[in-house]
Amino acid sequence: MKFYLPAAVLLSSLALSTSKSSAPTSKASAAPKLPKAPTSSNADAAATANLSTAQVEKVLGDGGELVDFNGPTTWWGIPLDSLPGMEEDITMLNGLLEEIAQSEDTATHSKYRELYKLGEDRANGVEHCLPKMVKLSQSLTSSEMLNIARLFTHSLNLVNIAEMHHRFRILKDEEKAGKITEDCLEGTLAAIGDSASPDEIYERLLKQQVEIVFTAHPTEVNRRTMLMKHRKISESLGMLDEPSLNEFQKRETEASIRRTIASLWGSDEIRRAKPTPTQEAAGGIAIIESVLWDAFPAFCRKLDDVVENKLKKKLPPDVVPVKFASWIGGDRDGNPNVTPLVTREVVMTLRLRAAKLLYDDMQELYDEIAISKSFSPEMLALSDMIVGSKDHIEKYRRVLGHLILRMHATIKFCEDSLDLIKQGKPFDYAKIVSPSSQSDFYDDNNPQPIFHRSDLKDPLMTMYQSLSSTGYSEVADGKLKDLLRKFSAFGLTLTPLDIREESDKHTAALDAVTKSLGIGSYESWDEKTRLNWLNNELSSKRPLFRIRDVANMGYPEGVVKTLQTFEMASTLGSGSTGAYVISQARTASDVLAVMLLQKQFGMTSENGRMMRVVPLFETLTDLENAPDVVDTLFSSDNYLGAVKGVQEIMVGYSDSAKDAGRLAACWAQYTAQEKVSAVAQKYGVQLTFFHGKGGTVGRGGNPSVYRAVLAHPPNTINGRFRVTEQGEMITQNFGDVAQAKRTLDIYTSAVLRESFVKHVEPTEDWRSEMADLSEVSCTAYRQLVRKEPRFVPYFRQATPELELGTLNIGSRPAKRNPKGGIESLRAIPWTFAWTQTRVHLSAWLGCGEALNPNDEEKQKKLRTMYNSWPWFRETIDLISMVLSKSDMSINANYDAQLVDKTEELMGLGKEIRSRLAITREGVLKVTGCEDVTAGFALLSESMKTRAAFVDPINCIQAEVMKRYRALERKGEKLSKAEKAEKEILVDGLRVCISGIAQGMRNSG
Repeated sequence: MKFYLPAAVLLSSLALSTSKSSAPTSKASAAPKLPKAPTSSNADAAATANLSTAQVEKVLGDGGELVDFNGPTTWWGIPLDSLPGMEEDITMLNGLLEEIAQSEDTATHSKYRELYKLGEDRANGVEHCLPKMVKLSQSLTSSEMLNIARLFTHSLNLVNIAEMHHRFRILKDEEKAGKITEDCLEGTLAAIGDSASPDEIYERLLKQQVEIVFTAHPTEVNRRTMLMKHRKISESLGMLDEPSLNEFQKRETEASIRRTIASLWGSDEIRRAKPTPTQEAAGGIAIIESVLWDAFPAFCRKLDDVVENKLKKKLPPDVVPVKFASWIGGDRDGNPNVTPLVTREVVMTLRLRAAKLLYDDMQELYDEIAISKSFSPEMLALSDMIVGSKDHIEKYRRVLGHLILRMHATIKFCEDSLDLIKQGKPFDYAKIVSPSSQSDFYDDNNPQPIFHRSDLKDPLMTMYQSLSSTGYSEVADGKLKDLLRKFSAFGLTLTPLDIREESDKHTAALDAVTKSLGIGSYESWDEKTRLNWLNNELSSKRPLFRIRDVANMGYPEGVVKTLQTFEMASTLGSGSTGAYVISQARTASDVLAVMLLQKQFGMTSENGRMMRVVPLFETLTDLENAPDVVDTLFSSDNYLGAVKGVQEIMVGYSDSAKDAGRLAACWAQYTAQEKVSAVAQKYGVQLTFFHGKGGTVGRGGNPSVYRAVLAHPPNTINGRFRVTEQGEMITQNFGDVAQAKRTLDIYTSAVLRESFVKHVEPTEDWRSEMADLSEVSCTAYRQLVRKEPRFVPYFRQATPELELGTLNIGSRPAKRNPKGGIESLRAIPWTFAWTQTRVHLSAWLGCGEALNPNDEEKQKKLRTMYNSWPWFRETIDLISMVLSKSDMSINANYDAQLVDKTEELMGLGKEIRSRLAITREGVLKVTGCEDVTAGFALLSESMKTRAAFVDPINCIQAEVMKRYRALERKGEKLSKAEKAEKEILVDGLRVCISGIAQGMRNSG
């Protein structure tokens, strides 16, 4: 049979070809061989990729296995002939892990090896391995399943570490050899070539702005403790690559790896309680403190080098192409745990952490900058203003020493304020909000906290310009420039915090206000009436009510909480907040409502304290209506004046796909951005799109950021790109310094290249075809998800949707409405559940019906669109990528173990897999490829490598769920032994969910 081999079998413990490590490996962890090419005995399944629906069901029905195999020539885009280094790493890491596990429990380790061997054989094309894995899983005790799942999960994490490290090892070697890739700045400049002058490119680079927004969306399944250990292993692998290491240093580093792996195995990888929003915020802060604070200036130095060498210009020290923001602690959409008090605490914590980081850097700079001559007039004037300094001759130290004292005072203020906030007591926020006053700020005997950017940036820039103009430019371009770059990116608050809330909450708040004023029910008014009233109130100078009476006006609890959120936001101070994002935005009045509520609490465009208001359009209908909504807003002179000709619009990728299916959502997002951009151009408004994407394709994710940016609709980026990074994607993209620098380079290069790329404009014929495809796919998607009565019972039984809550991976509930059904289920658990069972339904459902037209002319047109239109090609390739990760046999086992054996429900499972086969057929027809893995080695090959590990976890998970649900059905009538058994099963389920997520490299 011809299979697509998940090249996985390279993974576990390939024999050492060189003696990089002296760490012993046990016989139990003997290395699997490289997969062989399919032999003639496997020929009867050579065309499984093109099986018809009926044939697929026959294979499944006969108990055979539909396994995807493609003999590997690359590993995650890395040529096989470069693999020895990675093989050595994987052998060492997994050999150490297995040795530790075997010494603890030989019998369980033996069963792990048996399952691994079956997974390896299945990956190599050996038939009937899956039933054996299922049978072996059923024979295990619950404790054995837990420990074996732990071993597989840790192995996958170690494989991920080795793969990531090897990718950067290859990149480093290529850089030394002078090779460049297109998705770095140097490669991008080469690609732009003579199509633009160096001056044009430089000006675009200066003006462009990427903002990466960290969110607390619950998709990172690893505890922070585990992530820190993973990073330590990765750093140790890097040390082993250093040719200067002597034998003692190598042994020390190997011993450190052994200790870390032993610590991993001995640690509890399970979150025992849901994190609070403040704990989630701490995780986001940790990424900045431990990675980005060092990675960002290092990236900027590389950027400087490329720009100076290729464009013959120098970037200003306060210009950075990437900035950061956060939702963590500010996103209250459907999360009752994010209260005004929580947001206030998070913001003050961000100020405190920023102050400490800046303080430490300034202390280091103070030691470096002991210069006692040649100062600019501006520098002399600044130093003369400082009173009480002990530095008389060394003017730079005189100024910097004063700033250090002020930053220490900032730390003290933040610590004291944080203590009061945690106690629920008031603190002196007037200092943060009030305008900067310099009257007492230059006295070393009475240093004042720094709350305004100019108080730190201006003196630092004076120092930089003085050094540069007096012969000390090398000193200026050292730690001082790094500090300026960090400050430009992170400011005094580390990341400005966005606030997000549902539009209905604002409607309810204004409804309570209008009723209390005796002017009617805002909620019952039509859109025209609402707009008239909102515009009148925005123009009025009188408040709607006395803000100090909010808690005592008899409003419902939810309304009071909404109003207190605005009250809290008004006290956070400059730089603390970013955008106010309105989820489920549908009308222009949804936007004006937020502006009015801000005005009520003193946040207006006139005083510069108004948060920018960003509507989030996230359903198919909302995306279609977005251009009219935006046109209504921009037609108001009052509104245009308030936003000062600048607008941000957020596009929701997750919920639109959950609402209408992948294909229809993609086209709605494309056309909405086109039309909204045209509206903005008509009114002369500078528009920035904020892309709310997840890690998975079903939620708008794309493993190739560079290609994805270039494939956006023409005239919709224009050098401005705001995007979310969440959960496991934060770890993957910013988990260590090397990866963070690479990610920043890709974003910067992609947005720059997009400014000069010649976009392919879809023809009217293509547009018409896309409209037809969208309608067909949306109808097919909604027919199953919304109208099929069997679907909800099947979804609940065949996937771990109901059990995902045991993971404790986020503070936010899985549903906006706890009493609601599928429609209220958030997009993350919706996608997460289908990812676990290896069918990935949320990313492809409806596509098969659209991509299999009976008309040959339509089929030719689709092939032309794929070959000629980058956006369409990217859309289809991503669907193809998801299909390459699916496994029908594994999915069918979940049905066999968990779904009621009724013709209706079992039949629906077969229908879903039939639709998957139809989708595969359609994709292959459009692409003209022989298999769905063609064209994207980077992610697809990586996913396929993991099958020997993931397949056994899937089998164990199905068995764990079966036993767990059997005990659940007993309710409270459990014996003591059954209660203990249930606790073990819950842990096993958590570990399995984590392991599969690691194997798939994303979760939600």
